[in-house]
Amino acid sequence: MQVWPGAAGARTARPGRRDTGWVASAAMPEAPNPSPRDLSGQWRVHVEDGDLARRFLEPGYSDADWPTIDVPGHWRANPLFADTDGPVLYRRRLEPAPLAEGHRRFLTFDGIFYFGDVWLDGHYLGATEGYFSPHTFEVTRFAATPPDEHTLAVEVASPKQSDRTAKRTVTGVFSHWDNLDPDWNPGGIWRPVRIRDTGPVRISWLRVLCTEASEARGQLQLDVTLDPGETVPDAPVTLLATVTDSTGRTLVEQETDVDLAAGGTTLTVPVTVDHPDRWWPWRHGGQPRVHVEVRALVDGVRSDHRRVTTAFRTVAVRDWQWWVNGEPIFVMGANHGPTRMALAEATKDELARDVELARLANLDLLRVHAHVTRPEFYDAADAAGLLLWQDFPLQWGYGRGARKQAARQARDMVDRLGHHPSVAMWCAHNEPLAVAFQPGEPMTAGQVARVGASMFLPSWNKDVLDRSVTHAIHKADPTRFVDVHSGILPGVGSLGTDSHFYFGWYHGEMDGLAPALRAVPRLARFVSEFGAQAVPPTDDFMEPERWPLLDWDRLFERHACQKRRFDEYVPPAAFADYDTWKLATQRYQAALIQLQVEDLRRLRLAPTGGFCQFCFADGHPSVTWSVLDHRRIPKVGYAALRSSCRSVLPMLEPREGLVHVVNETRDELADATVEVTIDGRTRTFTGTIAATGVTFVGRVHLDHRTGEVTLRLRHPAVGTVEHRYDDVLDWLRVVHDTP
Repeated sequence: MQVWPGAAGARTARPGRRDTGWVASAAMPEAPNPSPRDLSGQWRVHVEDGDLARRFLEPGYSDADWPTIDVPGHWRANPLFADTDGPVLYRRRLEPAPLAEGHRRFLTFDGIFYFGDVWLDGHYLGATEGYFSPHTFEVTRFAATPPDEHTLAVEVASPKQSDRTAKRTVTGVFSHWDNLDPDWNPGGIWRPVRIRDTGPVRISWLRVLCTEASEARGQLQLDVTLDPGETVPDAPVTLLATVTDSTGRTLVEQETDVDLAAGGTTLTVPVTVDHPDRWWPWRHGGQPRVHVEVRALVDGVRSDHRRVTTAFRTVAVRDWQWWVNGEPIFVMGANHGPTRMALAEATKDELARDVELARLANLDLLRVHAHVTRPEFYDAADAAGLLLWQDFPLQWGYGRGARKQAARQARDMVDRLGHHPSVAMWCAHNEPLAVAFQPGEPMTAGQVARVGASMFLPSWNKDVLDRSVTHAIHKADPTRFVDVHSGILPGVGSLGTDSHFYFGWYHGEMDGLAPALRAVPRLARFVSEFGAQAVPPTDDFMEPERWPLLDWDRLFERHACQKRRFDEYVPPAAFADYDTWKLATQRYQAALIQLQVEDLRRLRLAPTGGFCQFCFADGHPSVTWSVLDHRRIPKVGYAALRSSCRSVLPMLEPREGLVHVVNETRDELADATVEVTIDGRTRTFTGTIAATGVTFVGRVHLDHRTGEVTLRLRHPAVGTVEHRYDDVLDWLRVVHDTP
């Protein structure tokens, strides 16, 4: 394989052409290259049984009595397979299609969950591993002498991980997370399957990264592999890269001569655009994007092409302080799990709705928590100007056999997502603690010791696996920050990373976060998990008619409800009826979110660079830390999150009565007025609110009798911004048993 660094081989670059549309493409001779053939639809399926796995791959085998299942999809979506963990055998028959002379044909699986073995007409094509990685097989030879019909056979396995401290499969939350049903198995051909024809030279790999985005210049780096197959063409081979804006105007067109080698040639081609329109998070600017089309030409005729949409922008994260396009920002976000537990069943609109709901909650960022989601989600985030913290799908403990696959799949993640301007950073592993215990349940002394050892001492997960994955990600994408692991406190040989604190749920009281961060400021750099559970609005799975004798064991095991923690903070026994308790859980969650978000905003850039509340929305019926239930009906906490994340916000520190205003805009607010109304009595402050900072306004008197507090900020640039503290004060009285 030949590697061309830099711009070697660049023949012509024509920036700033005023063409509209794809003029060059329209005038260019093209080889016959029909649209990809989509193999979605009904496939025959059967659970592996006896020697069936040996016989089912033969073209003459009769599957007439097999049931059918939708592809893409998860096998458990079919009631006949609702309880199986597989392996499951898939078959599909397809009519032969002619292939032009000198052309090639490829079969691509966009996603098999998790292992796959593939046969065509009884011939073994190969194996797949990794749920989000596309896998492609060349099937040109099967078109030469086609049968009356082709038979495609796939064996799919998604094995349960019996030892959750030493998992083998790289599936993140789908195999180990308390927010999903632990009995769920996502196995299946869950993404589309297609057949695609090309000319003699195929673009087998394309990665697009933005390496520069200043006002004067933008640069994209294209990493491309051209695959000639068994025979290198005698004709000249050229790579043509075209960048257009959203109107179709060509910004630059660049040709590169390729000295094609047997086995393939990999090129690194920088493409430069002068004075680019830059992409910004929604709070700070617009979201202009560009289209990059890469064509492989053989003797001037298009042989293959790829197209991606990207943008010019840079993101830097240093010591958990964030800069976008060189400007510092404070990042307010939330963790987000799969839109649906059965991710294949999520619609494009549902994926886009989650992005829109985050934007409406005034969030800058969603952390894609320990999984890679569907492509439509990333497209929606690009369009909305929502930043994404992208986790690699590692969660808690893994065995030594996972290391090689994890590194390979980490590179695949970058290849698949690196062009998205919304993806701001990567994280290699969430909480790499090789321990087995039920969150929310008391731990034994041995479990406490193992958690402490995993957290504070060197370990295989933290120091071998995570560093291997981090190295693979950073080598593939040096333009973004990589968090080696999330939720690790300072320990032997480590200064720690971002922090996970559950004051008011797993430890302490809801007002304990700020004192802890003042005591150890390093832990305040970025708090990426905090929150409390609340009963969702859509709660039929709770069987509320059984109150107070709910099936607490079932709710804990299948729906994440941690009754022991509720007994500590919002005890069901203290409430006469279910609905009153349900509302109390939501009000408690809302008060905790409001208090802790504002505690972190008061530390803006001193030293806190941002935060991620845990968590945003549920993927199935459950009682979790989310502020939106599985039907996206909001809990009270959603309104609290939205209110506390506004760009300009007057805030009350309820322990000491301190009044601040935080301003995320670039504009100073001169002669602003802040009114503080306490139980009907109003005190007024006047002064200047600094741009992009926190301004101390004054101090007011609070005591245990204080019931209602409302803050109002008035200024012509923002109108009137009102903020209330009733729930926070009520719950602080409760948790401290104030009479």
